[in-house]
Amino acid sequence: MNNLIIEGTKSTPSINFDYNTGHLSIAGESFPENFSLFYEVIINWLDKYISESKPIQFDFRFVYFNTSSSKAILDIIEKLDNYHKSGGDVVLNWYYEIDDEDIYESGLEFTENLTLKCDLIEYNG
Repeated sequence: MNNLIIEGTKSTPSINFDYNTGHLSIAGESFPENFSLFYEVIINWLDKYISESKPIQFDFRFVYFNTSSSKAILDIIEKLDNYHKSGGDVVLNWYYEIDDEDIYESGLEFTENLTLKCDLIEYNG
């Protein structure tokens, strides 16, 4: 299995999924024209990775995302939570800029009902 690297654009986040280390990150802005097509590749890669029962550190570091993207983000978080419930080793981090209440609140909402612990991490952008 190869790494999944997708360069970010004005409307899509950068994706850096390192197969060898299990460090998976999504960062930037997310409002792709076709969110399902964009995130399908990501979710398929994640499904294959999870099937190998490897440890995961997943970092979300969004600047902005639209409502359509939030559906895909929630799908990813639920996959990670289910993997955790089945005994998978998962670390979940949600980064937000110091004064970005929207991204912070989204992180809280997305992760409030998980069995998986999520660290909300403030950074100075």
